[in-house]
Amino acid sequence: MTASVWLVGSTRSGKTSRLIEQFQVLAQFFAEQPHPHPAPATLVFAANGDNRIDLADRIAVATQAQFPFDSTTPLGFFQSEVVLFWPLLAQQLGLKTQFPLRLRPETEQELATRLWRPELDDGRLSQEGVSEYYLVRRTLDLLQLAASGGIPTEDIASVLKDGFAGQEGSSDLWDCMQEVLLRWQTWCLERGLLTYGIISQLYWRYLLPHPTYQQQLKRRYRAIAADDVDEYPAIARFLFEFLLDQGIPGVFSYNPDGSIRLGLGADPDYLAGLAARCQVETLSPQPDSLTETWGETIVNWIQEPLSLPELPDSIYSIQTTSRAQLLRQTAEVITTAIHSGQVQPQEVAVIGPGLDAIARYTLREILTSRAIAVESLNDQQPLNSSPMIRALLTLMAFIYPGLGHLINRDAVSEMLVVLSQTPAFDAGRSGLDLARIDPVRAGLLTDHCYLPDSEHPQLLPANAFPRWDRLGYQATSFYTDLLQWVETQQIQQQQRLIPNPVVLLDRATQRFLSGGSNLPYDQLAALRELMETAQHYWEVDNRLRQADAAGSVASRAESPVSASVGHFIQLLRAGTITADPFPARPIGPTSQAVTLATIFQYRSNRRFHRWHFWLDAGSALWLTGGGPLFGAPLFLQSWSGRPWTAAEATEADQQRLQRQILDLLGRVGERVYLCHSELATNGQEQNGPLLNLANSATAAVSEYALEEYAPELV
Repeated sequence: MTASVWLVGSTRSGKTSRLIEQFQVLAQFFAEQPHPHPAPATLVFAANGDNRIDLADRIAVATQAQFPFDSTTPLGFFQSEVVLFWPLLAQQLGLKTQFPLRLRPETEQELATRLWRPELDDGRLSQEGVSEYYLVRRTLDLLQLAASGGIPTEDIASVLKDGFAGQEGSSDLWDCMQEVLLRWQTWCLERGLLTYGIISQLYWRYLLPHPTYQQQLKRRYRAIAADDVDEYPAIARFLFEFLLDQGIPGVFSYNPDGSIRLGLGADPDYLAGLAARCQVETLSPQPDSLTETWGETIVNWIQEPLSLPELPDSIYSIQTTSRAQLLRQTAEVITTAIHSGQVQPQEVAVIGPGLDAIARYTLREILTSRAIAVESLNDQQPLNSSPMIRALLTLMAFIYPGLGHLINRDAVSEMLVVLSQTPAFDAGRSGLDLARIDPVRAGLLTDHCYLPDSEHPQLLPANAFPRWDRLGYQATSFYTDLLQWVETQQIQQQQRLIPNPVVLLDRATQRFLSGGSNLPYDQLAALRELMETAQHYWEVDNRLRQADAAGSVASRAESPVSASVGHFIQLLRAGTITADPFPARPIGPTSQAVTLATIFQYRSNRRFHRWHFWLDAGSALWLTGGGPLFGAPLFLQSWSGRPWTAAEATEADQQRLQRQILDLLGRVGERVYLCHSELATNGQEQNGPLLNLANSATAAVSEYALEEYAPELV
């Protein structure tokens, strides 16, 4: 039997490539052995979805798809196994429920808030300085942290009491949090609803120890390969150790400078214990990488800035007084370098501890005006920020009764403009343009033809406007067609000929947006996310109605569908649901684009660029940003059981900063620009941990004439 292998190395030391080589060795070994039919597969893990796709593609190419393997992520695997073996769990736990349905985070938040309303209202579930929304989210996160760490829900209160020892909250609060979480688990399981926290608890507590499941697991897999295990939860080690105990070999890669998800459910130190069961292979970074040559020196100097030798020529600084100046000068340096041929757009990344909307907008506007494409990595905007989505929501409020309070005049005008747009393909463009009802005519129609009413808001015929001849043929024709369509849908809704609101949204999309076929990617992504969200929302709504009907609970079972539609509209308008307007793998012009990303996004996606621009280098967020979830250190396997102190929190921040710097230095090939402004956006002076480093670097530019830039970007 081949031995298990533990690959350890810093960023870009070749761990994944070596893991693929070891995968081939394992696969070839088992291919030469007799095996049952169908042949067992190799279980391949990656840290997240994007990494999983990349790893699966690389393995398929390297092996020419000769060997079967199952590609997944830890949470993805737990979910698929819980769903696959749900009858086993239902029998073990005495559940009488149908096939499980996973809740999205925003639905989880809404339902938990409703269930915990008594505790929220009487003040038992309250924490000083924490809003209701974040308190509910914090409580749900505690369930996820406990489940990821292999800690029963029944022990959450004792962990918090020992860890905080009277700080942050009271014993009554911790008891209440545990109480509502236990009730939440029971409530969800009775209805077949799953969250990631509940899935993780079910997997490690009930499914993994089950003899029947263990037999199935041994039969299905013959080897495991797990990349970047420093990003995995502690319960992943439970699984790996079980497989290793059965003689199933594995190959694991580990980055001591990784641990990106530490504080978000990962337990890298606990996973590192697997090395004792493997042959350890240490990989060295590339000899000319900044991590190898300068990483340790820079990190030590940041922690104790006493004396720093002259920085290498590859580290520069861009410094200004205001942040607006900094954004413009950063964009100008990028533009000059690209247009002079020093670097290509796809070789440049702008990375910051927190890229706010101002920074993303300013950099995008300047660079795109200079014919340089920009890819904003995982730039998730609320769905309600899209005019198209707002128009569809307003349209829904006209169809279902009792939703007039969700409509205002501005929303009606916007709906008329957006829905009256037609596909345009001039100059090679695609998308929606050429509105048949322009904003002026939309305003006139709204002023004279919109009749507000809380129960049945109406759009009157165009001739209700005395000077309706001023609207023109195109506007009048479209408006008349819209009224007929709305009236038809209202009649069908009353006759219950619309199965659910998802069907209505689909009809509206087909009728007014050509089914989305002519939309640019960002609008299409928002529309797709809206449909997926609506589908999920009404799946959950139907599940709850069935459960209430079976339990003789009349509140939801007999409530009109329009009430659910109103909740759905309010949920989206609250901005809690987002869509990523860019593909995970850009194609076309965007694939040759400058990358904008936060530190977490950039590191999670394992990106690499020749040039880095570290934005807001003087910000304190380099140290304090991206911190752990509330109480996260208490749910690590290595927690001592003693109260968590401020000194330990500061030390954890310093260690995270060290990992970030070493990791980023390993992901840059040639040059780093430290971009610093004396004043932050709020006007306060910045004095973060990288400030002295920026002051010691070579100045990249002199002051630019600010008049050269558009005044609206100042």
